[in-house]
Amino acid sequence: MPSPARGKRGTSYDVARVAGVSQSAVSRAFRPGASVAPATRARIQAAAKQLGYRPNALAEALITRRSNLVAVVISNLTNLYYPEVLAELTARLSERGMRVLLFALEAESAIDDMLDQIWRYQVDGAIVAARLSPAQLAAFQAEGVALVLYNRTSEDAPVASVSCEYSSGERTLVDRLVGAGCRRFGIIGGPMDSTVGEARVRVAVQRLAAAGITNVPLDRGDFSYEGGHAAALRLLDSRPPGSGTLDAIVAANDVMALGAMDAARLERGLRVPDDISIVGFDGVAPALWRSYQLTTIRQPVRRMTAAAVEMLVARIGNPDLGAERRVFPGDFIAGATARL
Repeated sequence: MPSPARGKRGTSYDVARVAGVSQSAVSRAFRPGASVAPATRARIQAAAKQLGYRPNALAEALITRRSNLVAVVISNLTNLYYPEVLAELTARLSERGMRVLLFALEAESAIDDMLDQIWRYQVDGAIVAARLSPAQLAAFQAEGVALVLYNRTSEDAPVASVSCEYSSGERTLVDRLVGAGCRRFGIIGGPMDSTVGEARVRVAVQRLAAAGITNVPLDRGDFSYEGGHAAALRLLDSRPPGSGTLDAIVAANDVMALGAMDAARLERGLRVPDDISIVGFDGVAPALWRSYQLTTIRQPVRRMTAAAVEMLVARIGNPDLGAERRVFPGDFIAGATARL
């Protein structure tokens, strides 16, 4: 059969006729995971290439009543942990023939303004790394949008979730610092509307109190390098005369810990870890660079994103699946920024 005229592409009917198969077989050949014999798929793809045919995603959505779109909601992209998560989620969803719509929040509390945009795109599902209220959780169910919370859980309503077990990781960091003789602590927290950041701070404060270390100064950043840098300077400069400088800073995430390191080393001339120990949480790539080698807890991003996608796809296929909670332990990275 001759190739179509310039500017015109072949249809699925044309491909089916050239390949000697049905139109439904053509449709399956371009659907990830669909059952098609390898030889048949190769014949169909060869015919499609010859005819310049590409399946129309919008037309297929009308037939299947699925958009193959997934909303990924992430707060605070200045936290380098989330670009890594986004890259992994995008790759895993693409393998399943699904596309990501990214919704980036300036703050977790701003998600209510974003929901209407999500509904307009008629997404099949959503992976949300932000706090959702009971009313917002109910809205996902009412809209028929499958939902998995990422690094968040809900005590208010049953919902599928994937998270890192932060408590044991934070306790490990604090216990090792205390065991190494650190007594004058400072904490750098994130925004108060960050459930994960606040949980990490809370565990650190409780663990220090159990060791007899109370009234620990707390400053806040926005999970960015600049925020951690500024918060560290304020903590270092707020020590009363004669009380000695801080000997440990616990940051709620790695990026702020990197800012704190540079503030201590470059602005105040302190040696890390000889004069002051600094730890973070997440295990982002820059934290492991040789110039930093941060002591931290590494979240298992690949395992967590694989679980999130698996759970979401299952719930898109079967909306009646119940809530499921998967929790993954973090890995302690000794690094070179803390006396342990």
